[in-house]
Amino acid sequence: MTERSYPVPEGLDGHRLDQALSRMLGLSRSKAADLVDRALVTVDDELVPKSSRVLVDQVITVQDLDESPVPPPAMDLPILYADDDIIVVDKPVGMAAHASPGWEGPTVVNALARAGFQIAAVGPDERQGIVHRLDVGTSGVMVVAKSARAYSALKRAFKSREVDKTYHALVQGHPDPAAGTVDAPIGRDPRHAHRFAVTPDGRPSVTHYETVESHRFASLLEITLETGRTHQIRVHMSALRHPCCGDRTYGADPALAARLGLTRQWLHAVRLRFRHPGTGEQVTFVSPYPADLDHALEVIREG
Repeated sequence: MTERSYPVPEGLDGHRLDQALSRMLGLSRSKAADLVDRALVTVDDELVPKSSRVLVDQVITVQDLDESPVPPPAMDLPILYADDDIIVVDKPVGMAAHASPGWEGPTVVNALARAGFQIAAVGPDERQGIVHRLDVGTSGVMVVAKSARAYSALKRAFKSREVDKTYHALVQGHPDPAAGTVDAPIGRDPRHAHRFAVTPDGRPSVTHYETVESHRFASLLEITLETGRTHQIRVHMSALRHPCCGDRTYGADPALAARLGLTRQWLHAVRLRFRHPGTGEQVTFVSPYPADLDHALEVIREG
């Protein structure tokens, strides 16, 4: 009897077991569900139904897999701009920035390699060229360093907060005031190891928001960050009691998420502005809403 174990990566936190298994192993959803139905899959050594929600760092074990997992399918990675120094991409949901323990899905690094882009040997091997990240469940504009000088310059720029990062988030309810700043430290949630939270001993975290649209059940916010903590926007919006729609990890209403057709948080990196590491000029790149977020917003607008 053979078995393989896979820790649940952050990007699949809160997903159904069959959906997570499908994404992690590159199997069809029906094949993954069949493995669960045949009692060949356990979560933390327990048999659970395929509809169960998995949590980050839980271990999924698959027994008697009758064929080796196929490589994860290639995922389109739109290129917004490319030159000798940088590549700007429109990262889709479901793609990680780079490889990490437990993640066997598509990555920006691998997608660029498949597309024939040559990245200078800068940064750790598994994340060459990566100077900042977006969560697996967050889509939008992202820059990758192609040259060594670009890598050094962009790393410095992100660290010194010289890069303007703008996000749009559809949050539940109506923040009051309509525009403001959340200045609250973020650390590991002491009650839930897979989450982050506002904690007294957390790292300094500052989020600015402004209401762009206000509707009956939700508000569309434009958000800029002074810091770049893991899950920062999601944590701060949840702390305000206005979680991102669809973000069940941080308290979003599952009924509203279902009505909007959301299987992830409504959060999108719409704009990135920085000084080009080669020319020194300020450059700006934008990303339109992907189909799932656009649909959810239209449903909200219709009331």
